Amino acid sequence: MDKCPCGSDLFYEDCCMPLIEGDRSAQTAEALLRSRYTAYTKAKATYILQTVHPDMRSQHDEKSILEWAQQSDWHGLQIISTTGGGPQDTEGRVEFIAEYTQKSVRTNHHEIADFKKIDDTWYFYDGNAPKPETYIRKNPKIGRNDPCPCGSGKKFKKCCGK
Repeated sequence: MDKCPCGSDLFYEDCCMPLIEGDRSAQTAEALLRSRYTAYTKAKATYILQTVHPDMRSQHDEKSILEWAQQSDWHGLQIISTTGGGPQDTEGRVEFIAEYTQKSVRTNHHEIADFKKIDDTWYFYDGNAPKPETYIRKNPKIGRNDPCPCGSGKKFKKCCGK
């Protein structure tokens, strides 16, 4: 038996396979996300499309999903955070990073995914990239022609700024 691609440390047959095969439904938004990731690794485009919220399904194309899944090598899933999305909730949000290689380019797909539940069934609703964090410099910026802060007496560009 193989470990589940979703990173849960469970065997595939005990983790995501029953969801993908339709034997049971996801109890949480995170479980649905994990099963959708696993479905990408196994090129199960029908499941991926079926787990998209009905209001959003027209924006997705099964053929494109299948092609992307088949043309990618999947390396792992990392769950960053989960908000809501429990068995008693009707909405949830999961931030994750899915790592894959496509056309020899290794990529970290970082997304915040929104989920909604209809009649006790979780669906992927929408996803967006997280907003980049603004970097705030603690010290003043050193210009190329400023004296080097190491105290050498040289210009920064000729000393530590090489």
